[in-house]
This record gives sequence, C-alpha cells and structure tokens, in this order.
Amino acid sequence: MPLVSVVMPVHNSAATLGASVRSVLAQTHIDVELLVTDDASCDGSMDLLREFARQDERVLPESAPEQGGAARARNLAMGRARGDYVAFLDSDDMWLPTKVEQQLAFAATADAPLTFTSYYKVDAQYDGEAADFIPNGRVVQARERVGYREMLTQDHIGALTAMYDRSVLGTRLMPDMPKRQDYALWLSIMRDGTPARGLHEPLAVYRAQRPGSLSSNKLALIPYNWKLYRDHERLSAPRSTLALSGAAWHSLRKSRI
Repeated sequence: MPLVSVVMPVHNSAATLGASVRSVLAQTHIDVELLVTDDASCDGSMDLLREFARQDERVLPESAPEQGGAARARNLAMGRARGDYVAFLDSDDMWLPTKVEQQLAFAATADAPLTFTSYYKVDAQYDGEAADFIPNGRVVQARERVGYREMLTQDHIGALTAMYDRSVLGTRLMPDMPKRQDYALWLSIMRDGTPARGLHEPLAVYRAQRPGSLSSNKLALIPYNWKLYRDHERLSAPRSTLALSGAAWHSLRKSRI
C-alpha cells in the first residue's frame, strides 16, 4: 500500500485543528503520515499537536524556526516527506473518510501525476467533524482534465484536494510567495505539458473564508496574480494582462458558488 505524506501548515489554528487532524487519522487508507509545521502559533496549537502525536505515531509535528508563512511551513513539511504521494490539507479544512483511498485508486488509472477532487464548501463557522458532515449541496466541481492554458486564467485545483506522485515528479516545493504559492506549484508541474486530472466525487470539506479576509477579497489578489504571471511564469505584459482579466472573471463567478 502506498504511503501518503499529508502536508499541513498551522498558525494559530487551535479552534479548527483538531477536526482537521482527526479527518486524516480517520482515513480508510491507513498508510498516511501527517507532517505538520507549526508556524509560530501562540494559541496552544503546538500543544494540541503534541497530544495527537502522543496518541498516534502517524502525526509528526515540527515547529518552524521562525514565522515564515504558509509556503515555508509547507516546504519544511515536504522536506520530511517519506511517502509515495504528497497531499495537502490546511488546518481549517477536512477530508471525508474515503478521500485518500478513492484518490489513490483514481491516480492509478488517471495517467497524470497530479490529481484533485471536487469538494464541499461550507461556512467558516461550521464546527462539526468530517465523519459527521451532511452534504449541503454546495459543491465546487472538479474538471475532468485541466491543462496549463486553462490554469493560467483560473486555479481549478482546490489545494485541500491536491495530490502528486513523488515517483514521477520527485519532491516539488512551493515558491516562497505570501499568497498563491499552491497555484504556482500546480502551474510549475503542468508547464511542461503534464495535465492534471480531476475526480468528480467531492471528498473534502472547505471552510469558506469570512467576508473581508484576504482570500475572500478578490481585488486584493490582483497584485499577487500579476506577480505570479510576470515573475514566476515569465509571461509578457500583454499575456499577463489577458490572463489576469480571465482570472478576475472566474474568481467573481466562483465566489458565487
């Protein structure tokens, strides 16, 4: 059975962290390691992680040497990965119990080293467990196949659902960017013509950001997208402008889901 390395960055997430960790430990595919990097939390998150580690040896927490943001926290975790696959889950989201099992089976036949799934979108105030989640009909649907051109105008991959094959790609780290680092990673994998494949079934639960947060403010993401296109993808100014226009339209449309 393949080992799946689950990467989780944590910063002051004590309120939601427990449900996220339990959703990994409750997977029907039990060969997982949960690599958690605590990014200088001051709310007891690390104490909670140490207790999980005491109870289950698959939980492997580590403190970052200094607060460096989500990209550095994820990269520190990926640097410790031993798995055949790397998957991602943030400390306020959850997986349904069969997520890893079903995605591994899908990856075995998908002919793509990067896969993702559909996911449920719930209010940020949701405080239940993944195993008790009752679908509320709000689904962000995964496309069957996504190529590099399509990804330039919209990030079609929910980070909480992404998984890549290390035997094909090696360990791929995220660019050290304050935002959109996961998007940049997917683009770097797909830039050489490698597509990503999506599994139709929703297998994760995403807590939507509260109004006014950076993630929910689409206008605030414009400079991050521009920097991604120009500095990371090395696109020309006209092509970056075209991609940015498409991204803005898709973000507005997606925010209504």
